[in-house]
Amino acid sequence: MPLLGGVRPPIAMLFVLVLAVAGITAGVLGRAAEPSVSKGVLSSQQHFAEDGAISLRSSIDERVTDLRRVTAALDAGEPVAPERVLSDLGTTYQKWTGTAVVGLSDGKVLAARGETIPLGWLDKEVLTGEHALAPRMVRLESGDVRLMTMAALKGEGGTQRLLVASNSVAVPSVNLGPFRTMAVITAEGEILSTAGFERPESLNSDQEREELAFQQKQLSEMAARAATETAGSPVSSKEPGSRGYTGVSGTLLGDDYNGRVTTAGYASLASSDPDQKKSVGAGLGLSVVAMLPVVEEPAVGGDRAFYGLLAAGALVLLGVFAVAVLWSTIQRPLIRLFLESRRLARGDLARPVTVPRWGEAARVGAALERVRVQLGGAPTAEAAAVSRTARIGVRVPLAATAVLLLLWCLPVGLLLNRTDDSVSVPASLVNDQRDRTDLLSDRVRRALNEAHADVVSTARLIGGREDVSPAALDALLEDALRDHGRYDSLYVTDAAGKVLAHAGDEPSAAWKDGGKLPPIRVTGDGGSVPVVQAGSAVPEHDGLTLVGEVRVQFLGSLLNRPGLGTVRVVDPEGRTLASNKGFLAFERLPDESLTDLVRAGNLRVGAGPVENGLLLREGGSVTVAAAAPFSGGGVASDIGWTVVSWQDADKLQTAPSQLEDRSVLAGILGLAAIVVCLGWTHLVVARPLRDLAAAAERLADGDHKAVLYPRYHDEVGAVVRSLELLRQQLQVLRRNEALRQTAGAVSASRPRTRGM
Repeated sequence: MPLLGGVRPPIAMLFVLVLAVAGITAGVLGRAAEPSVSKGVLSSQQHFAEDGAISLRSSIDERVTDLRRVTAALDAGEPVAPERVLSDLGTTYQKWTGTAVVGLSDGKVLAARGETIPLGWLDKEVLTGEHALAPRMVRLESGDVRLMTMAALKGEGGTQRLLVASNSVAVPSVNLGPFRTMAVITAEGEILSTAGFERPESLNSDQEREELAFQQKQLSEMAARAATETAGSPVSSKEPGSRGYTGVSGTLLGDDYNGRVTTAGYASLASSDPDQKKSVGAGLGLSVVAMLPVVEEPAVGGDRAFYGLLAAGALVLLGVFAVAVLWSTIQRPLIRLFLESRRLARGDLARPVTVPRWGEAARVGAALERVRVQLGGAPTAEAAAVSRTARIGVRVPLAATAVLLLLWCLPVGLLLNRTDDSVSVPASLVNDQRDRTDLLSDRVRRALNEAHADVVSTARLIGGREDVSPAALDALLEDALRDHGRYDSLYVTDAAGKVLAHAGDEPSAAWKDGGKLPPIRVTGDGGSVPVVQAGSAVPEHDGLTLVGEVRVQFLGSLLNRPGLGTVRVVDPEGRTLASNKGFLAFERLPDESLTDLVRAGNLRVGAGPVENGLLLREGGSVTVAAAAPFSGGGVASDIGWTVVSWQDADKLQTAPSQLEDRSVLAGILGLAAIVVCLGWTHLVVARPLRDLAAAAERLADGDHKAVLYPRYHDEVGAVVRSLELLRQQLQVLRRNEALRQTAGAVSASRPRTRGM
């Protein structure tokens, strides 16, 4: 008989799994102390670093793209004077700290604006080869590092010029919130720039200066550790099947100082879609580190730890009792049947069969006793009345065992360590929700400013052309639309709103009196999709306006960041314009509290509106919400839009929510043990045993023709094999009896011979 077959393995497995689940329960729920920083706080720092890396990478890529786009547009026409090139570039894009036009034949600076750009790093390797004109970082004599972006420019008389733009590799200008520090580091761990540190001269005490020195030391250590971590592959640094940030990112935990633990997140600059689009910023080997000292969270209460140990002990007791029930009602009777059937098959008919008291085992035992009597020479015995206990099948103890264990699984999974609206949420998580929402608000605002700047740049190209026929405009708009993936369509209208030329989708709304309308507006009220338009008058052609319709999906992609929950862009009236999840055009926010939060954020305080974050405790649940109105420079800052986000607190991976998740996990593990082991027992024991009982009763009733085949090589299969041997013995016995009866009848029918 195989060791893994029969009734023993599932019952033994159930006992082992019960002990394992009890051990896990005691380990994850019975610990009296938790880490000083919850997983949610660490994950928030990682997401913050990822957001900073995305902003920095986008900023670098946009600068490179804009510079190359401007030079390509200039090369399409007649050569432009160097001063005019820099003037138009500075008017359209205010992105660079210094620009210069250099003649490639003699290296002479033809025009320059902003900070002085050193040219000692320009050589043949920079200008030729596979990586010619690729952006690169250059260290100045002062020790500062600048990112140099280059593009070739056509000069007069067929000469070649080089347009060079420099800007610092600075921390993205985002709201870091209180106490947070962010740094941009190289692949070697060198810190290029930082933001968030207090100036030493502004501190008032030695203790504050000592704390600043500690934080600076911690940042240096975190930068070195982050450089080591980001050197690996993004694939190997993530869990299999995980999604999210395309680069390498993670969390770090530092030392504590005055009750505050240093936490940090890091993220390398990576392309948003590495398979489809290469990123210039991602190829520079830069990473972003976000560091925040947080207050140590209180340890999980001793009463909850006691409940965890109590639950583990209760599971052990219930498991022992359940195994005892299965052993006494299924395993032991089945093994006795196996021994009795083997005894009868060997010819030992002296002792009566010990019949179990109930269930299928009782039916099989009664049938074996009738077969024993028949093998002893008695005629076929009539079936005795089935007792009430014999009608109770094996399914009853299986169901009773399942109910017994469910009495532990359901309360532990659904009731133990449940959180309510009184749960404590760390203040750092609320602040991070607010600051990250403000970062997204800044990101969307910059994207709209970029959209309008691109429209202005294209409008100036149109204004510099003499041929503004529809065919010429269509070709130019097609090229512009190909370079700008943020638009659904680009089109030129006259003063009456008539579309003269367009590229992409059909225009969704007319643009009339372009000079009187705001540069960015929203139309399509009552439609299925909001229409976001950016417009600019075409210079030197009165009445012509270039309009670009921004894709709503593009705005939604900017909002798609993990760890923020639902994120929406709403107008001043609180109507939804874009979201990272499904939404209806111009629908209101789902909760009045969110609407009030948006209104509060748009109130003018000091220099302008400010971001807000708060906890909403309603209906037994806790929601973390934040709203950040557009603020800053550009045409988009005056349109009154707000980015609002919210999510349930139980998704923040705080200590109470983690404890609740562990309780649910313990209940699920217990439920899995029930399904696996009891389902196993039902398949390999209960169902074959029912078939065995029916076959044994048919055999005892005189059906000697049906051959019995064992389904499994286990205890039930052994009883079936014994019944098959008994069936063969009964056949031989009945055949012999028939032969004797036939011989006796023949003898009786012969005439007797009288003697002469």
